[in-house]
Amino acid sequence: MSNSNIAPFVKWAGGKRQLLPQIKEKMPEKYNHYYEPFVGGGAVVFELLPANALINDINKALINAYKQIRYAPEAFLKVIHKFDSEIWEDGKQYYYSLREHYNDKLMKAEYDAELAALFVFINKHCFNGLYRVNGKGLFNVPYNNSRRPSVDENVILDISAYLQKITILEGDFEIACTDAKKGDFVFIDSPYAPLNPSSFESYTKEGFDIESHRRLARLYDELTARGCYCMLTNHNTDLINELYGKKGYTIDVIDVKRLINSNGSKRVGKEVIICNY
Repeated sequence: MSNSNIAPFVKWAGGKRQLLPQIKEKMPEKYNHYYEPFVGGGAVVFELLPANALINDINKALINAYKQIRYAPEAFLKVIHKFDSEIWEDGKQYYYSLREHYNDKLMKAEYDAELAALFVFINKHCFNGLYRVNGKGLFNVPYNNSRRPSVDENVILDISAYLQKITILEGDFEIACTDAKKGDFVFIDSPYAPLNPSSFESYTKEGFDIESHRRLARLYDELTARGCYCMLTNHNTDLINELYGKKGYTIDVIDVKRLINSNGSKRVGKEVIICNY
C-alpha cells in the first residue's frame, strides 16, 4: 500500500523517522505478515503500510488513541478541534488545565475519544513531545509554548482507514508475537537500553528494565528459530552488544540525532540496527 498523506499523529521519544531510509534498505525483500510489538508513534508502520499487520504497545493511553482514531475518527476530531479552538488567554494555564483533566481521566480509566484527544493535544503541546509519567502513572511533562493545531483532519481520516485493516493490541511484547511464523517480519523498536545505569526513561509506569531487555533478547532468539525475519533498533550500548553481539546477527551502527536532550550539544549519538537475516 501507499498513501503519502499518512504520517504519525504523535511525536514519540525514540521514533524512527530519521532511520527510515536505513530500515527500508535493510528490510527483507518479501515477507508475509508484519509485526510491530512496540509501535510507539508508528513511524515505520505508517511508512510501509503493510496489508497484513499487527501493531502493539503496552501504553494504554497510546493504544486507546490508535483505537479511537480507528473506530471513531469523527468523535476524536470533534473533541480535539474543540480543544484547539478554545480561546487561550493564558496558554500555559490552559495546557496545565487540560493535562490535569487528562490525568484525572487516566486515574478513572476513562479510555474514550476525549482521552485520546487529550493525549494527542498534550503530546503536541508539551516539551519536545516527550511522553513521561511519574511513579503514579500520571503525565508530568511541561508546556512547550506552542499554539499550533494538534492534527490535520485529512491525515487522521486516512490513518483511520488504514488502521481498520490491521490488528491493534495493547499488552506485553511477547504476547504480541505469539502467532509470528516463518516468513513473517518482526520490527522491534523497544524502549532504549540505558546509556548509563541511571538513565532509564519511564514511558509507562511499568517501565522497561534490564531484565525486560534480556527477555526481549530471548524472544528475538526464539523468533529467529521460528524462521521469522527480525530487525531490532536500539542504542549502541554494552548491554545491547552483550545480548545480541555473539549470536551471528548482523549489527550495523548508525549515527543519529537525539531529539529530546535538553542540551543541544548532546543531541547526537549512535544506534544499532540488528538483523537476523
